[in-house]
Amino acid sequence: MTSTYKVLIIGAGPIGIACALECKKRNWDYVVIEKGALTNSLFNYPKNMTFFSTSEKLEIDEIPFISNNPKPNRDEALEYYRRVATANALNIHLYEEVMTVKKLEEHFVVTSSKTEYRVEKVIIASGFYDIPTLLKVPGEDLPKVTHYYDEAHPYAMQNVVVVGASNSSVDAALEIWRKGGHVTMVIRGSEIGERVKYWVKPDIINRIKEGSIKAYYNSQVVKIEEKEITINTPDGEITFPNDFVVALTGYMPNFKFLIDSGIKLSNDSARLPQYNPDTMETNIIGLYLAGVICGGMETHKWFIENSRIHAKMIAEHIESTNIKKD
Repeated sequence: MTSTYKVLIIGAGPIGIACALECKKRNWDYVVIEKGALTNSLFNYPKNMTFFSTSEKLEIDEIPFISNNPKPNRDEALEYYRRVATANALNIHLYEEVMTVKKLEEHFVVTSSKTEYRVEKVIIASGFYDIPTLLKVPGEDLPKVTHYYDEAHPYAMQNVVVVGASNSSVDAALEIWRKGGHVTMVIRGSEIGERVKYWVKPDIINRIKEGSIKAYYNSQVVKIEEKEITINTPDGEITFPNDFVVALTGYMPNFKFLIDSGIKLSNDSARLPQYNPDTMETNIIGLYLAGVICGGMETHKWFIENSRIHAKMIAEHIESTNIKKD
């Protein structure tokens, strides 16, 4: 059985929710499809994560986000977006994955893991947290290796290598060390990442200087084995005991899904999807992008706070096309 809607939104993150609110204001028949939990990416963030942004910059549709802290944490954000979605009775289908989006003349056929939809417009707001950037080294598929970090307790009293020098890597290294883990950081560059939160950066630098956390700069992982790890450093290759590898080397959008949907990507390393920055419409008429997925591999370009406006831009463009048709 095929379900029919005016707008189908892929992704129930903050920007997908913002798009749904814009549809609801206009009394459009819409649906949001999410393959995981509500705000699935935020749900999979580390349990103790604190946002860089203040709460008012994470608000959508001018709905107040009240936080007990100067900068809200993961649990407060989950509570906020959950309340926004439930209080507004948004039409969201969870644990349903969109498989294909096909343009057929004046409408789209969207196939999910549960059913098929016929819709006028499609908004992709699926983020980029699903596909990790791999190290591409032997042993990366061992159970001891993860590309996601949840909490520190499992790593207590263990030899842990944290790969990377971003916010997530630094947070993981500090938390694991404070919970009794023996932490070694393997950093490809010559210093801690420039985007690391300003109130955290002095902490990690001091822990490295005092020797509490070992850091190898200008280094890369070469091989991972059951009980040890080999890395390449400026002084040559070294091998040392290792129980776990937390490889927080970044994530990327599902480019195959974008391409299969007909969206063109730039030929350079950024792989930027093609869209009109004034309307967020892609090279496929009626197919829009919203949120962080617009940045391709430039995953630090778009955030909740600067992509909230995409929802209104898209809704206003859909409205204008309706007027022209009438």
